[in-house]
Amino acid sequence: MTQFTIFDPEVAYNTTDDKFINEVIMLVRQGITFEDFDKFASKSAFSTEEWAEYLHISERTLQRYQKEQKSFDSLQSEKIIEIALLQKRGVEVFGSKSKFQTWLETPCLALGDLMPKSFLDSSFGINLLRDELTRIEYGVLA
Repeated sequence: MTQFTIFDPEVAYNTTDDKFINEVIMLVRQGITFEDFDKFASKSAFSTEEWAEYLHISERTLQRYQKEQKSFDSLQSEKIIEIALLQKRGVEVFGSKSKFQTWLETPCLALGDLMPKSFLDSSFGINLLRDELTRIEYGVLA
């Protein structure tokens, strides 16, 4: 397990601290361990099937990672971190994990009447959701 973990509740979403950025980059490069991923994923509202979809791997591969306690590659690690940071931001904006989860699962007019969680499989989609959360925070809904 890594000494620094992006999944700590104290980690701010929009921090620009150089030490934080460098630690995130190092974490991505070394790969997130399945143990760290599992701690986060078990607290998220996403199923194994959804995580496999977001990480562009099969459920069977995800199960193999668990069995072998394998680390994720850098692209998958980056996606896990992006989703973790988005979740932290969503909880900040909505005030609770359950309200954020409801938003993720409710079709959104600003997103073409699609469910926000359908955008979690790409970095562009995650950035779009981050921008939408900022608009919601500031009351710019259209």
